[in-house]
This record gives sequence, C-alpha cells and structure tokens, in this order.
Amino acid sequence: MEKDAIILGAGLTGLSLSHFMHTKTLILEKEDRIGGLCRSFRKGKFTYDIGGHIIFSKDTIALDFMVDSLGKNVRKLYRNNRIFFKGKFVKYPFENGLGVLDEADRFNCLYNFIFNKYPKPKNFRQWIYHRFGKGIGSLYLEPYNRKIWKYPLEKMSMAWVDRVPRPPAEDVIKSALGIETEGYVHQLYFYYPTKGGIEALPQAIMQRSRKRTEVKLNFKIKKIKRVGEAFEVTDGKTTFSTKRLISTIPIFELIKLLDGVPEKLKSAAGRLKYTGMYVVLVGLKNPDMKDKTALYVPDKSIIFHRLVFNKYFGENYTSKSRSAVTAEITFLPGSRLDSIPDKEIVSSVIEGLVKMNLIKKKEVVETDIKKIKYAYVIYDEDHRKNMKIIRDYFSSVGIHLCGRFSEFEYLNMDACIRHSLELARELSRK
Repeated sequence: MEKDAIILGAGLTGLSLSHFMHTKTLILEKEDRIGGLCRSFRKGKFTYDIGGHIIFSKDTIALDFMVDSLGKNVRKLYRNNRIFFKGKFVKYPFENGLGVLDEADRFNCLYNFIFNKYPKPKNFRQWIYHRFGKGIGSLYLEPYNRKIWKYPLEKMSMAWVDRVPRPPAEDVIKSALGIETEGYVHQLYFYYPTKGGIEALPQAIMQRSRKRTEVKLNFKIKKIKRVGEAFEVTDGKTTFSTKRLISTIPIFELIKLLDGVPEKLKSAAGRLKYTGMYVVLVGLKNPDMKDKTALYVPDKSIIFHRLVFNKYFGENYTSKSRSAVTAEITFLPGSRLDSIPDKEIVSSVIEGLVKMNLIKKKEVVETDIKKIKYAYVIYDEDHRKNMKIIRDYFSSVGIHLCGRFSEFEYLNMDACIRHSLELARELSRK
C-alpha cells in the first residue's frame, strides 16, 4: 500500500510532525497506545507521568501550539520547585536559594561565585565550576549531576550547556543576603492538563490532525528496505510503501530494522551513551503533600534524584483524601541498577522518603513502577563525532530523523515540537 508519508513512532514528535505536514500521513506505532515518553498511567486513584513533564517554553510558537491543542483542558500553575539540601528546602535554582543555607555554606557559595578563578572549561565538570564557582558546584551541581547522569562528568562534553542560563551576580548576592530573587523566569509559570496527565497533550494533537493522520498501533516493524525510490515497511503481514520516510524512534531500533547497514554506522551507534529510568509512584493517605511541584535531591545516599508531587497539578490526579509522589531514578544500561528487581527499587524509594522525613511508612497505600529503556541522552566526548556519521548516512539514504532519541539530542517537549515544525517546512519546500 502506497502512502504519501510514513512516520515511525506515535510519540509527541511523530504526532506533531504529522500535524504540521498538512498531508495524509501514516504513523506506525509498536505500542498499544500513543504518547511515547509523554505517557500517563493510572494506578488505583492515582495518575502519574513518565517523568516530571510540564509545559513551558521561551519558544512562543511551540508553547502556543501545546496550550491551544489542549483547549479547555489546561491550567496555568506557579512552578514551586525546591532542592533538598542538608534537611532544608532550598529554592530552585540553587543559586537563588542561598539565603536558607548555614553561614559557612552561604559564604562558600557567594565568595567563590564572585571571585571565581576557574579557567576556561574543556568538559562538563569544569564548566560547572567555571560558571558557578567552587561553592555552588561542589555543594549541589556536581553531586546532583553525577546522580542523574550516572556518568563521569569529566568525560561529558559541553554541547548542551547553553540551555543553562548564567545567573546575574546581582541575583546571587541578593539571594545570599536573603532577598527574594527568581532564576529561570521563563519557567516561573507552566501549563498542565486539568485531567488526563501529560498524555492528554499527544491525544489532543492527534485529534487536531485526525482527518489526515492514520495511526496504526501494535505495528511491530520487522524490516525496512529500499525498493527503487521508495521504502517498504513491513511487520511480516502487512507492507506499506512510501517515498517519504521519517523516523522518530530511537536510532538503535531503526538501525536494527534496516538491511545493508554499514559496520561504521553500527559502531558509531554502539558508542552512543544514554540512561534509562525507573519511575515510581507512591500513593499516600496523607492529603496535604501538595505545596511543591518538584523536589531535587543531590544526596547520594538516597536512590532518587527527583520527586514530583502529583497533587500539586490538581485534584484529578489523586483523591481528596490522598496525595502522591512520583520518584525518578536513572540508570546506565547493564549497570547494577539496571538489574535490581522492581520490588527492591520501590522499597528503596519508600526508605528514602522516610529518611527525608517526607512521609511515614504507614501512610503508603499504593505503589507502582515503570522501567523506561530510553530516558536521557548523554553528551559524552564523542557524541558529536558519532552522530555526524549517523546523520550523514541517513541523509544519504533519504530517511529523515526527528525527535530526542532519533536525533539523539537532549530535546524537551517544546524542542521536539520546534524540530517537527522545521522538518515539516523543509519537506514542504522539497
């Protein structure tokens, strides 16, 4: 069956791309539901997402597209994030909450930020100290980043750090003196679906383009091959053909499906680094845990790096008499964490919550866990070199790549939508 265009993957990128293309499009999805990483789950009376998804952006086109797609099913919220540091809740970002630290730590952060003598950086670890100084770097940024990336920071490149703004010295001084300041102003408020979790967004986008977009779920591709100027995509039973093929699925999965892939390409893909992630729901009979959006945890003795407080997003995400937190734990493929049984991961999360005095064990009424194979792209020293080999190959064979694990770039939701829009414009011009 000939199709105008075929998109692999019905996540946020694939659905947005189909919407922007303004042509009849077939999306092939191996799962039994759309959404990709923008999925939400229900366990008992609790709804939670894969990770702490919120809708915000400096890109007004991407932001307006997301908010408009949700229509009436959206609300605007203040982003009340905190960092758990030495038993205190420090304002996020860390440099804007220095006033609550003890005097020695406060002096350390302020003095080393102002009188920073770190030389021009050559890797991510050096960049932390060059940008923020020894105090902020050693107390928070280095331990937190080691915890989330699970990879040596000195072996990570600086290819992605432009997404982290440099704090004005005035703000850091005010913060250390206890004067209220704001850090990432464009993140101060965010949007979130009133009901349905973050998965409501891809569902809404699919509805907007349903007249020209066909989505086939449970389509597990077995092979993709080039036949003349077209590509044939088959699951062994049904074969579709198109001259325009776009992949939003992880680059590793795409390579497995192709015939005649050169060893150089396979080697380059094999050298790419990434993390997986456990997402753990803990439902509680304490109804009052709703004053924070998220909590960042640099303490290496606690298994999770971030908590999301589900009830903050509205009463539709728990019952009135309940609260919930969702914990995130990253792991490297093949590491010890990758092989720990789910039950032990959940127990470790509960132990961490108790240790932080956030909950009492007897308050736990529900738990759930999801293991996500692909979570974060790691920018190691060879990331750019390996991706050039991969991009050049797919460009030469005429397959377009779009999305976080297809382009292998650390793209947030707004960037996925922006890349979808730009690719759609490019395809339209061609």
